[in-house]
Amino acid sequence: MLGMCRGRRKFLAASLALLFIPALTWLYLSVGSFQVKPLPLSPLEAQSSTLVGGAGERQALELRVRAVEEENRALRRELSRPPRSPSARLPNSSHRGNQSRTHSEEGTGDNEGQKAAAVGNSSDCVQQPVVDKCETIHVAIVCAGYNASRDVVTLVKSVLFHRRNPLHFHFITDSIAQQILSSLFHTWMVPAVKVDFYDADELKSEVSWIPNKHYSGIYGLMKLVLTKTLPSDLQRVIVLDTDITFATDIAELWAVFHKFKGQQVLGLVENQSDWYLGNLWKNHRPWPALGRGFNTGVILLLLDRLRKLRWEQMWRLTAERELMSMLSTSLADQDIFNAVIKQNPFLVHQLPCFWNVQLSDHTRSEKCYKDVSDLKVIHWNSPKKLRVKNKHVEFFRNLYLTFLEYDGNLLRRELFGCPSEADHNSENLQKTLSELDEDDPCYEFRRERFTVHRTHLYFLHYEYEPSSDNTDVTLVAQLSMDRLQMLEAICKHWEGPISLALYLSDAEAQQFLRYAQGSEVLMSRGNVGYHIVYKEGQFYPVNLLRNVAMRQVNTPYMFLSDIDFLPMYGLYEYLRKSVVQLDMANNKKALVVPAFETLRYRLSYPKSKAELLSQLDMGTLFTFRYHVWTKGHAPTNFAKWRTATTPYRVQWEADFEPYVMVRRDSPEYDRRFVGFGWNKVAHIMELDAQEYEFVVLPNAYMIHMPHAPSFDITKFRSNKQYRVCLKTLKEEFQQNMSRRYGFAALKYMTAENNS
Repeated sequence: MLGMCRGRRKFLAASLALLFIPALTWLYLSVGSFQVKPLPLSPLEAQSSTLVGGAGERQALELRVRAVEEENRALRRELSRPPRSPSARLPNSSHRGNQSRTHSEEGTGDNEGQKAAAVGNSSDCVQQPVVDKCETIHVAIVCAGYNASRDVVTLVKSVLFHRRNPLHFHFITDSIAQQILSSLFHTWMVPAVKVDFYDADELKSEVSWIPNKHYSGIYGLMKLVLTKTLPSDLQRVIVLDTDITFATDIAELWAVFHKFKGQQVLGLVENQSDWYLGNLWKNHRPWPALGRGFNTGVILLLLDRLRKLRWEQMWRLTAERELMSMLSTSLADQDIFNAVIKQNPFLVHQLPCFWNVQLSDHTRSEKCYKDVSDLKVIHWNSPKKLRVKNKHVEFFRNLYLTFLEYDGNLLRRELFGCPSEADHNSENLQKTLSELDEDDPCYEFRRERFTVHRTHLYFLHYEYEPSSDNTDVTLVAQLSMDRLQMLEAICKHWEGPISLALYLSDAEAQQFLRYAQGSEVLMSRGNVGYHIVYKEGQFYPVNLLRNVAMRQVNTPYMFLSDIDFLPMYGLYEYLRKSVVQLDMANNKKALVVPAFETLRYRLSYPKSKAELLSQLDMGTLFTFRYHVWTKGHAPTNFAKWRTATTPYRVQWEADFEPYVMVRRDSPEYDRRFVGFGWNKVAHIMELDAQEYEFVVLPNAYMIHMPHAPSFDITKFRSNKQYRVCLKTLKEEFQQNMSRRYGFAALKYMTAENNS
């Protein structure tokens, strides 16, 4: 009897459920403006559904239930989509359709395992916050060595191009990268950008115990210690590899921090290769990872929460445990991050894949995007870089090259409406420029003296240790793109260290890079420092270039030359011997190397003084500029040099401009002289004012090679105002000399008037 009653109650309950489900469905569909949660069947209802008489009725009930649940999911998706905003755009419909296969319905990128780990910590309706207009975005980058310092500039350009917020870059660098990047940012003078450096050498002991096979070396492990390295009051940071290119405003990525839930402290994109699945080749044994694992080229770090979770201890214990069987890392920090996540999946907030489109040979990156608007961040995460295999690689390469060759001067954009820290260098520069008279016919000449040119030191790898005998000499010169062909010849004639300043645009710098990397002669020389001074203004800043090259000399002496001169074979060793012979260390001497020229593009270069004198007598060679500017080298006394066997002293005369070897601490060139005219003359005058003794070397020589006239000498010859301004600047320089050196400097004005 009791069983019959229970059976009737169950049948009644099932019948009521069947009657009410259409009503509930109508209610769900009609209420679109309220937050709706799913109404799953209760255990009683689920059990009763199996007792409904007839298979057709049971199937109809199941279809109705599934329809209600599907409508419910659709409402949840609609309600959970945050509104669009300029600073935090959502992907378009093609994104959402693409994401639905790999990411959560909310667009946060959380996978199902992570959702389960974060139960009770999430909400179905997430409002996408807008990044404040003046909120500073913090970016951390590990950068070491010459090549990485060059690569990171393209990343920085892409970030600066799109950004609308103040930026604070945190560079973890070795001494080389710090020297290069500190000079670059100091001369770049980009508003609302702050840069701090952290010594990677001090962090090596933290990770050097980890065996690592990755090509990035020990620096590939530095991201593990950022919680300890970066300031303790810094709460969040975006961490980037140097081979990243941004195709959108970095503020969009910064806004994703607000989507972190529960104990999520790491924002990462799923790895787009099968590396961690272990099926790339036979016996491939990767580190443990959650599914495909995560790529660490782009990381969002919640530093404050990581510190509370004792991140340092967490990753160390994990690394120690895994290394007992794995023996070393293959992908540096990425292996350890993934091993930690495998044990603690709740730590990760999975980012949509377009925040790290990975372009290595074995990636599935094309599954991540459908069209150009899908792309946010391009990651060249392969040692092959731009030569990687990808069916859309040409598009990605062109995007990369756009920023590679983009004029960095155009990125000096102000962020209006945001207070920024006072930049005293910029303020002093603006004050100085404001004091110049714009109606002055020579205004552009005067302004050039104060122009700050963006400068990238050591554009290529440099490796040289000066000799221990303190006689080493560096050849110093400057050039532009039209003199590039002289580099190989000079390297063949001068085996010692060379410091070169190259005046190039961003696009020309890349042409030079390709030229140098394709030259066996240049690539075989590690002791040549190439320093790029980027073009700005209408004049060739010849003396600024010379000063840049001089400042990077790390030998006791320097030979001040020009790029269109070939020094005699063996001059390097001859000058080193002269250092000892003439006691250069204890005397202020300028050793003069006599200059000659040829009008022939193909010259059998004289291998001795006797051979040079023979060519001089035959008219193959001439003393330099004897027919157009005799005064420039007349004091060298070529007649005496022909028969001289020992060094001899000469006196300064007006317009004297020889090529000399001096100590590294000699005065710099005066920056007011730009383009053509008086740039070397003023420097030699200052050497004389400082009581340098001019000594001509009897067995040294250099030869000027012919080339087309420069743009600046053409302006000098054709533009009367150019010559007037040069004369004005010369007179001002002489007056400055009189004030600095007193009565002794009066001879320069007298000599000029008598010449």
